Amino acid sequence: MQTAKKELRKLMKQRLNKATQESINSQSSAIFNNVTNFKPYQNASRLGIYLSMPTGEVQTDSIVRHALEAGKQVFVPYLHASSSPSPNTPKSVMDMVDIRSLRDYESLDKDKWGIPTIDSETVQEREHILETSNVTAGKLDLILMPGVAFEKDAERGLVKRLGHGKGYYDYFLHRYMLGRGATADARSSGPGTDALLYGLALKELLIDPAEMQSELPTADSDYFLHGLFLGNGEVIGGQL
Repeated sequence: MQTAKKELRKLMKQRLNKATQESINSQSSAIFNNVTNFKPYQNASRLGIYLSMPTGEVQTDSIVRHALEAGKQVFVPYLHASSSPSPNTPKSVMDMVDIRSLRDYESLDKDKWGIPTIDSETVQEREHILETSNVTAGKLDLILMPGVAFEKDAERGLVKRLGHGKGYYDYFLHRYMLGRGATADARSSGPGTDALLYGLALKELLIDPAEMQSELPTADSDYFLHGLFLGNGEVIGGQL
């Protein structure tokens, strides 16, 4: 399983290397238009979204700005060392914390990859989804996620996602789901969360099993998505 995922990540990297920055920007604009016209986004009051690198992936800056200007609460990934001694817990884990305003967002420093990053000195002042996540508080309405590869799962009407291999999102969603009172079998018919899960993907990242001669490899711990916004203007799993 891990070998198959590693090989697919290598292949997708080769695909991305052929995408020009002009194409990435154009695809990001198409995704921005579809996301902001998407009813679940328009109705969402609490949005989870990744902050993008300046190259090589769908740009999210315009979506973040739009959401903040629309008065939505925006939550972004925050990585930190795990406090759990369990051998099954990753050494580094992810929570999602709030950005308080457009000014707050614009004040974020960028890390070595050029990603705007929450300062550890301000993180305790922010709302943490996993600390408040329960049946009555901490709910996210929509989470927009990155990925390395995606595939339509026609049988289940969902989308398979391959991440970068650290397990940040899958482990976050596992804890989010349990924190909101979901049962262990909640994923038997879908992603198992009360938040809509949608990927943002350049057209190069959607794979065709027939072309690849194999399906996207998934483990029991991998979360499926409700849908996907593609850079070619296609929306999988949702209607505008």
